[in-house]
Amino acid sequence: MKCLLLALGLALVCGIQAIVVPQTVENLDLQKVAGTWHSLAIAASDISLLDAKTAPLRVYVQELRPTPEGNLEIVLRKWENSACVEGNIVAQKTEDPAVFTVDYQGQRKISVLDTDYTHYLFFCMEAPVPTAESGMMCQYLARTLKVDNEVMGKFNRALETLPVHMQIIPDLTQGKEQCHV
Repeated sequence: MKCLLLALGLALVCGIQAIVVPQTVENLDLQKVAGTWHSLAIAASDISLLDAKTAPLRVYVQELRPTPEGNLEIVLRKWENSACVEGNIVAQKTEDPAVFTVDYQGQRKISVLDTDYTHYLFFCMEAPVPTAESGMMCQYLARTLKVDNEVMGKFNRALETLPVHMQIIPDLTQGKEQCHV
């Protein structure tokens, strides 16, 4: 009985911990990720973060710009008040070159999971502490609007390594729902 209670207590403690992205790109080269990108697939741990055109984390990355300080400026577009608007957020560097922090609807962490620099980049954005807006959103970015099925499979496999179940929004895989200003 004591072992059962100990196991239950341990399971509860482990279940309360924040979401942790298990792996990131080693030695991410910010200069190589600079330039135009297109959001080809978006996934979330909570579908309500993405299910509507104006959902809180439904953003379309347009460009990544390294700053002289080692931060990363992200140019993105999203739907607000029935219009597509462009905005910029600055992702602050951390000790890990593939992890950044942003103040986007609260403090969040962005982790670059994988990239080949020339064709694709996978990243996830999460809330570092449990809140009403907690959860995780991941994107498959590409240099062109053409979906590469092999890379999409790689994106799916990357999502499977995460500690939470992720759902892909299928209508984004062809670049359809993106907004243009």
